[in-house]
Amino acid sequence: MAVINILSPHVADMIAAGEVVERPGSVVKELMENAIDAGARNITVEIRGGGATYIRVTDDGCGMAPDDAGNCFLRHATSKLRDEHGLEAISTMGFRGEALAAISAVSRVELLTRRAEDEAGTYVSVAGGDILDMHAAGCPQGTTFTVRDIFYNTPARLKFMKSDRTEGSWCMQQAARVALGRPDISVRCIKDGKEEFFTPGDGRAESAVYALLGRPVALSMLPAEGENEGVAVAGFVSSPGACRGNRAMQFFFVNGRAIRSQSLQAALEQAYKNTMMVGKFPACVLYVTLNPGAVDVNVHPTKNEVKFSAEKRVFDAVYYSALNAVQGERPTLEMRLSQSTEKKLSPRQPARADAGEAPVQTSMDLHSPAVSYGAGTVSRPISHRTVPSPIPHRPPAAPVRPRPIQAAPVKPAAPREQAPKAARPETEPGQAPSPDTAPIRLAGEVLHTYILAEQGDRVLIIDKHAAHERMIFDKLKARGREIMSQTLLLPQTWRPGPEAMELLAANGELLSGLGFELESYGEDDLIVRAVPEDLDPGQTIPALEEICEKLKTGSRDLARDGILQTVACKAAIKAGWDTDPAEMQVLAEKVASGQIRYCPHGRPVSVTLTKKELDRQFGRIQ
Repeated sequence: MAVINILSPHVADMIAAGEVVERPGSVVKELMENAIDAGARNITVEIRGGGATYIRVTDDGCGMAPDDAGNCFLRHATSKLRDEHGLEAISTMGFRGEALAAISAVSRVELLTRRAEDEAGTYVSVAGGDILDMHAAGCPQGTTFTVRDIFYNTPARLKFMKSDRTEGSWCMQQAARVALGRPDISVRCIKDGKEEFFTPGDGRAESAVYALLGRPVALSMLPAEGENEGVAVAGFVSSPGACRGNRAMQFFFVNGRAIRSQSLQAALEQAYKNTMMVGKFPACVLYVTLNPGAVDVNVHPTKNEVKFSAEKRVFDAVYYSALNAVQGERPTLEMRLSQSTEKKLSPRQPARADAGEAPVQTSMDLHSPAVSYGAGTVSRPISHRTVPSPIPHRPPAAPVRPRPIQAAPVKPAAPREQAPKAARPETEPGQAPSPDTAPIRLAGEVLHTYILAEQGDRVLIIDKHAAHERMIFDKLKARGREIMSQTLLLPQTWRPGPEAMELLAANGELLSGLGFELESYGEDDLIVRAVPEDLDPGQTIPALEEICEKLKTGSRDLARDGILQTVACKAAIKAGWDTDPAEMQVLAEKVASGQIRYCPHGRPVSVTLTKKELDRQFGRIQ
């Protein structure tokens, strides 16, 4: 008996459709790319019900003849290829002739199209891959596709659809990616009767970036441009100070096509080495242009991935374009203050009126929390710092950023007459105390990063950020689910994207228990009203971006620990900050006592050098 069955053409078409049409957003992408290939200058995308019930894409392109209108729904029917030689240099967005066949196989489609030279247009109705009706109809020049009830005949795929809001956001994201790749085409997107975005189509990349990514992102971008052996790169990269907690804002385009490329990501991020904080990722909108014969786009069903014949040249072109943009960034504008204002802000170092004196740069912390150290409390005044204008090629020093550190409460000692003598080890006369019991002497701080402390005959070099991060992490873990939150004076709005929005919605209870208060604001935005008390409000959005990455693990316990790590990292004092000696003393004592050994990520927090090791280094002993 035969075991191998030959599938019917209908089943084969359904399987092929699943490779091209993953969700409603795939339909939007394919129809927009067809409109671009048709020479459209204006494209309108409308969706309802998350795109699952209704998608309409209208363009003013060349349109189709009546015969082509019927044939376009057949598999491998395309106007962009004639033979195998066309695959060697593909310059169009589509070429396989699979998109319309795949879409019509799993939905109900209506087509209305007309060429400029035709008096009447053509109407075609298709359901499940079969043409139900076809006749002449009046319509403007161009093409309109209306797609309804996606996956109506494939229940197995339909049950994996997300909520209407999530699917609608994916549709808008796909439309935005296509529009961002073609600034010369005007795109209007409407979701449930409301216009989501509009691009002017003036051919300027900065206009598309502003319209699609928003004003804050556009203002943080640096122009990038370069060429390397026939590979041209143009576009924008983010300032090192505006890097983000994930790669969601990285957009790469090759000959106008939006792609994903680990090689281009690596080239971009390599350009930010030593200028970007660990755990951050640059944003970019980069357009790579090269000979179509030097790139193979026929390697992925959705054409999202490509292969380069000379990947090193493309890597170098992206790397040096981004590197030149980062190195050529203009210095931060200085805030020039009058002498009277400067005296008020810096009473200890009043501004001098000497002729030729360089302008001053002032930073101040408007908060003055009380900081607890052991059993005592130190009241911290408002911090003022005045530094001269930066030396050329050296950034100005980071502003003073005090961070309260709370040590574990000290238990009151038992009365001396009740304490057993064995519990109080005493040191013999003339005997040095052991390293673990000797007092800690703070020697200072080097490189605004490492604390130097002396205990007995050893020297401790402590990474202050790693030690403080671990201390906060342990405190949060010890509290269990009783984590206090702080209400933000100014709530922050955030557009996380469809995938992140879905993760946050599914883990709302977990985030609430950890001190976050998130509230929906429209379809795609969130309002952050409260954050954990240890988290710096200025780090709210970067922390949430990293938390979304942690939530992808799937395990609730791992996700919770990951969130606590992120909160601790964002709340901890940073390398480069000026740190109060009392804070450093607390950290040094905790490290010396063995309470803190590793940061939450597993890195050691200190290095110990003994007097004997130092004497040997200086040749005092052999």
